[in-house]
Amino acid sequence: MEREPIKSHKDLRVYQMAFDAAMKIFEVSKKFPVEERYSLTDQIRRSSRSVCANLAEAWRKRRYEAAFVAKLSDCESEAAETQTWIEFAVKCNYLDVDTGRELYAIYNQILGSLVNMINNPSPWLMKH
Repeated sequence: MEREPIKSHKDLRVYQMAFDAAMKIFEVSKKFPVEERYSLTDQIRRSSRSVCANLAEAWRKRRYEAAFVAKLSDCESEAAETQTWIEFAVKCNYLDVDTGRELYAIYNQILGSLVNMINNPSPWLMKH
């Protein structure tokens, strides 16, 4: 069984996982207290969405390995930041432990994929 060729960043499994996780964070963060609107709620939504946005940018920078890897590194940082906000949300009792663990595990998978792409970028680069 052959996979479809990847034509855009949206075809990347890591992008799809990050997008779905960001949407789940958006949904669960609707229940965060109103006093967190401009702090934790805003930060966790921004960082989770930034993983996706930086992946889109990385995909468009595949002509140049260094630029591609730098953008993937930004994705990695944003994913790790999102994990930190997940921890805060659980500790503050805004997010139940099971949901927090589930989201944290998804970001571990995302981070693993990003690290693999960073360590072996050549299959993803555009051929000159």
